[in-house]
Amino acid sequence: MKSDAEPTRNMPTEIRLKSAEKILEVDFDDGFQAALPAELLRVESPSAEVQGHGSGQKKTLPGRRHVGIMNVEPVGNYAIKISFDDMHDTGIFSWNYLYELARDQETVWQDYLDRLEEQGLSRDP
Repeated sequence: MKSDAEPTRNMPTEIRLKSAEKILEVDFDDGFQAALPAELLRVESPSAEVQGHGSGQKKTLPGRRHVGIMNVEPVGNYAIKISFDDMHDTGIFSWNYLYELARDQETVWQDYLDRLEEQGLSRDP
């Protein structure tokens, strides 16, 4: 995924939290629409807890199958902060990151499942 230092290319026009379904729906200005599961957003959080502090330090988080989203709040005009019900709230999802995660979600999800399997971990708590 590209750097968040790049200019924002695709701005969300609407963001809807579907709490019961544990889904964040996002409509982008190019017409692309996405439904992002809370579990995917949590395990791919751009926070240092998940991504580490440098290249090759990404962590695989097990046991997040049932995680939900408590709150979504804007961060300036460039991102949102998502508060999850496992008390994680340090990831700032830039518009670029959110768009790329939405666009590539099948590949990202399969990579996550593969990493869980390789490490003998489970999506269940």
